[in-house]
Amino acid sequence: MSRTATNGHLDWRTVWRLARRGLDWKFKGLRLLLVCLVLGTAALAAIGTLTATIDRELATRGRAMLGGDVQFTIAGRPASPAELAQLRDFGTVSGGVRLQAMARKPGDDTSAAPVELKSVDARWPLYGTLTLAGGRSAGAPQDMAVWIAPGVADRLGVHPGDALRIGSATLIVAGVIADEPDRLSEGFALGPTVILSPQALDAAGLVQPGSMAQWKYRVRLAPTTAPDAVIDRFKARFPDSGFVFRTRDKAAPGIDNFVANMGQFLMLVALAALAIAGIGIGNGVTSYLEARRTSIATLKILGATSSDIARIFLLQLLVASTLAIALGLAIGLAVTPLLGLALAGLLPVRAGFVIDAPALSTAAAYGLLIALTFAAPPLLRARDFPAMALMRARVTPLTTRWRAIVLPVGAGLAGIVALAVLTARQPLLALGFLGGAAVVFAILAGLGAGLTRLAARLPRPRGAIARMALGNLHRPGAATSALVVALGFGLSAFVLLAAVETSLDANIAARVPARAPDYFVLDLPRDKAADFTALVRHAAPKAAIRSVPSMRGAILAFGPADHMIRVADLKTIPDDAWALRGDRGLTYAATVPEGNQITAGQWWSKDYAGPPLVSVDDKLASVLGLKLGDRITISLLGVERTATIASFRRIDWESFGFNYVLVFSPNAIADAPHNLAATVELPADEKGPEVRRAILSGLVRALPSSSVIEVGPVLAQARTLLSQMGTAVLAAASVAILAGLAVLAGAIAAARERRQYDSVILRVLGASRGQLLALLLVEYALLCALLAVVALLLGTGVAWGVVTQLFGFEWLPGWGRILGVLGTGVALVLGLALAGSWGVLSTRPARTLREL
Repeated sequence: MSRTATNGHLDWRTVWRLARRGLDWKFKGLRLLLVCLVLGTAALAAIGTLTATIDRELATRGRAMLGGDVQFTIAGRPASPAELAQLRDFGTVSGGVRLQAMARKPGDDTSAAPVELKSVDARWPLYGTLTLAGGRSAGAPQDMAVWIAPGVADRLGVHPGDALRIGSATLIVAGVIADEPDRLSEGFALGPTVILSPQALDAAGLVQPGSMAQWKYRVRLAPTTAPDAVIDRFKARFPDSGFVFRTRDKAAPGIDNFVANMGQFLMLVALAALAIAGIGIGNGVTSYLEARRTSIATLKILGATSSDIARIFLLQLLVASTLAIALGLAIGLAVTPLLGLALAGLLPVRAGFVIDAPALSTAAAYGLLIALTFAAPPLLRARDFPAMALMRARVTPLTTRWRAIVLPVGAGLAGIVALAVLTARQPLLALGFLGGAAVVFAILAGLGAGLTRLAARLPRPRGAIARMALGNLHRPGAATSALVVALGFGLSAFVLLAAVETSLDANIAARVPARAPDYFVLDLPRDKAADFTALVRHAAPKAAIRSVPSMRGAILAFGPADHMIRVADLKTIPDDAWALRGDRGLTYAATVPEGNQITAGQWWSKDYAGPPLVSVDDKLASVLGLKLGDRITISLLGVERTATIASFRRIDWESFGFNYVLVFSPNAIADAPHNLAATVELPADEKGPEVRRAILSGLVRALPSSSVIEVGPVLAQARTLLSQMGTAVLAAASVAILAGLAVLAGAIAAARERRQYDSVILRVLGASRGQLLALLLVEYALLCALLAVVALLLGTGVAWGVVTQLFGFEWLPGWGRILGVLGTGVALVLGLALAGSWGVLSTRPARTLREL
């Protein structure tokens, strides 16, 4: 062997030649390392690329998605001349109105569809381009022409050139929308969109005092003007206007939050997959080096130093790791379009393959750090032992002083932590996750060591099989600690994902109820309430009808009378104080609303005529620290109104009926112009298509200014969106399951290599295959019984944090499914143990002894 002249070590060319010759290019012995690295790297590459793509789309399309650099929104009234003049001082203004309506084909009273009207002026869109079916670009419609969403065309069977009746106006369909530039910023829609001009909206006669309409003003600023500075100036001049503001960098705040939470969760799942894979890598490298024990001993006898051994096998591991990481990156790139397809319509994801260099580099760095960190202990163990100790390793297991592995393992872990913190959206969350993973690892390692000591101290069972199974847990060279860590991580991952999945499913079921009113009716004139009831009863005599006063306003201030807090002065709004963001539904009632329960205070009398009072949702009151007797000021049609808090209520939000955060005494707001909102719930025997057509057509004819929302399609859309989220989460999380399976298989394979010598000796001493099989199953059954309890506690604990703290959902686990998944995992462990050891049990002792 060629050596350098100075230090007696092999030169790198010789080291590489030996490494290359010793490397099996079918990677026998390193396949577990390859599988684990491929899975973990692919997950990180796919998730990192997807989230980076979405971030880039949100950043580059912010103006087009919002329709301007800044947006001013107000409900119930247009901007005043002074407010509009101020907006025009900021830049170019495009104004519009949003409201619900009913559309139908002229002369066809049996067809009607709820739509979302979007009136835009001639300057729309300030950014972006409206694309029609066929690829034609267009701007705002003119005169009585309208652009319609595909849903309108499909529902009513109308095409370009056909007439469309909305309110009192007959409009002409000029085109079908293919791409609406500011659709994502509009939020959840209660019907397909119809875009029309201000002239067409006036002709429809739908906007009346008290109508549930929103006015939106988008402003295009000069390049040097900051959106936040513009908002501050407007607030300073009109502090109580009731406007809601949004800037181009927060064009779709709901999507921003969703992407942040989803991306962080998926990245944590990928890190978990790599952490689990790291255990598999350690087991795989241990098995690989154990199989090459004789080769290492031979090299040392021939004069190779410990450093030479380390470099030879390090090169082999680097070659295998590099190929695995490259394959993982390729798979991640291939999977990204599939994830994007699963989230189409929910998030702004560009179709096709996207290469994001930072995301791929991060994934590759993670993979390499994990591989080197977890491969270091077995590599050092083989390096530091003399040749004769390696020869005796079957009966005298190799050990390494812990001080020898502190530096390489510590450096690797430090690199992983640094990379996670530097690249994470929420560094503290990533740091907490890695700390939690380290705690879990320490718990499992301590449990393994404790189990080994406990097994050594327990009384010996009388039965031979039970006695030997207990002995195998603490004998020299026992793989108990390694098995506890690997199996514990794998089973905990199964429990974690089952708990997250069942909680998501339960939240979807709870937040989108199966039972809800069939119709919501908005902008029902108060003087037409009797006609409305008669019309519905004519088509469905047993229908349940409920109506309430309905208006919209914004909360301006709250708190004690002498120290009220202005919402405009808040630097940040608490996450759970969503009622402070923008305008909200308002109502008044003489009695406690259906589905509400008073939790503190008292309701006012039916003929109450004193100072204005208000009842507040108890959850909002808790978040804001409100007390009985405090006051709330709202902006209603541009006028401030203040009421004293008389009670707190618990609201049944799952009823999907009329639920208002604020309910006022009638004398507080009843004098403001407003209409009614109503719900119609049909009994089971009156839900047929004939009844539905009769109700819709009758309402369109008799109440053209009112809009009807069919709840069924809305619920279906909500379920679809939530299901998409759940599917994306579980699709990415399945990588952790695959990594867990690989680790389980690898841990059992590594243990099989260690027990091969013992099995042969027992066969020589007369043990039957059945006895060896029983011994194996009893040993793993003892481990699984303990680890199942540990995995249940660890997995559900982490799942609780993910569901409640990261996603903000309720903790609603399905214990039956969780226990079923855990039981399946335990059965899988026993099955893998049996399958992995069957070859050893079937091999003739003489043949095996010759190969040892």
